[in-house]
Amino acid sequence: MYTLYIISLFEPIMSLFFDKNEVLGVLHGFNPWWSGRSYACPGFRRLAFEPCRNYLEETSLRRAIHLSGPRRVGKTTILLQIADYLIKNGSNPKGVFYISLDHPMIKLLSLQKILDLYNDSMYPKGNETFLLLDEIQYSKEWETEIKLLVDHHPGIRILATGSASVVHRERLAESGVGRWITVPIPTLSFYEFVQIQGEKAPEIPDTLKPSDLFSIPQKELTNLTQRFRGLLPFFQQYLLVGGFPETATLKNTNLCQRLLREDVVERVLKRDMTALFGVRNINELEKLFIYLCLHSGGIVAIKTCADALGTSPTTVANHLALLEQANLIYRLPPAESGGKKILRARNKYYLVDAALRNAVLLRGEEILINPEEMGVIVETTVHRHLYSFYYRDTPEIVYWRDPATDKEVDIIVRSPNYIIPFEVKYREHPKLSASSGLVAYCRLEKQAKRAYWVTKQDNDFGVTTFKGLEDEHGAQTQFLKIPAHVLCYLLGQAEVLLWKE
Repeated sequence: MYTLYIISLFEPIMSLFFDKNEVLGVLHGFNPWWSGRSYACPGFRRLAFEPCRNYLEETSLRRAIHLSGPRRVGKTTILLQIADYLIKNGSNPKGVFYISLDHPMIKLLSLQKILDLYNDSMYPKGNETFLLLDEIQYSKEWETEIKLLVDHHPGIRILATGSASVVHRERLAESGVGRWITVPIPTLSFYEFVQIQGEKAPEIPDTLKPSDLFSIPQKELTNLTQRFRGLLPFFQQYLLVGGFPETATLKNTNLCQRLLREDVVERVLKRDMTALFGVRNINELEKLFIYLCLHSGGIVAIKTCADALGTSPTTVANHLALLEQANLIYRLPPAESGGKKILRARNKYYLVDAALRNAVLLRGEEILINPEEMGVIVETTVHRHLYSFYYRDTPEIVYWRDPATDKEVDIIVRSPNYIIPFEVKYREHPKLSASSGLVAYCRLEKQAKRAYWVTKQDNDFGVTTFKGLEDEHGAQTQFLKIPAHVLCYLLGQAEVLLWKE
């Protein structure tokens, strides 16, 4: 009873600090279109814009849409672009309601209280409303309130963003299975990076996918190499500054990296981790993140990592889970092969974007001529593209390592219908041979009929086969040697096709 009494008094007490006109002033500031004022809306659209628009306009879809991704990847921009699109296509401007829920004043009020004020003072209940909620995790009791809106107010269409995937997992489940549909928004793909630079795209079919390359004659692959050659300088820049829209076009690398440290890394570690997850010892979390920057794509042994950082294995395991939920890292479990179960599974971890590693470790253009550094960066970048491209198929993304021989495969995309392994060898003259880990894995996994050998040289382009890798019909497993910049560009381009389906 005591706790309920305090909660019931919370919002009336807030009236001692400000009245409703002050709150309305903030809401009008967020929604200049209510009064016909002009507002800036960036022209460049992320790929996630189209699915968000389509889901919002599908009136039979009784779900809220959740736009999920790291900080500074353009989630707020998409909300504002959606508002602009709706108004220009006939929606009542007052029925388009954008709120940033991490605003200091807005955080003091419940979402229902804000909606009541909006309905009483601006736009009556019962009319079609597009509710655009930014940083939903900062709203009190948002799970229950969104559930009630979805269940009982079909005229309200909801698009919400959340930087922390705690919104996407446990708490979305709490608010009701089937009431949310998630649209991922990772960092910029290389395809989008070329677009945002205003660079001319290579003259290739816009339907060309990486899988198509296995059936293209060698002469045509050579021609493709020439068409992609002009993108090599942009790929190097992409590997250096990464896929965050705000910094992608900056020419000053030092400024770019400073903004990434302050706006992405530090804000997540020092604000979100405290506010959302209740982390008290930020220093341990920061040390772990730096460790992962140094070892992106590496296998993390929890005990070894804990010893290196001077903390406990339990703390390391908990912090790894939090960093994953905060959209700073991806986790890859080891693959079982040949029916053998893994007794002591050790995960690999990748940063969501290699630029975060460069920013934290203060790596500049000198890394572009460092083979070891570039190997880590390109493998991280290839993983980002595979994660995004295969997201809708919901496959497993794993890695493979044979402890008896130390042979390994960097990344394997695996579902009941296919197994596709990728090995990244970003150096001058990598040799794909019958004894390579990629070939050894395909001998174990007969379902792997196609494999990718990702290289640096743009003349490393072609399909090869090896003896002893034929199925019962005589079809051979194919290995495609492909330059990293070509693979990343085509994966990014293919994402467009996926979201149009």
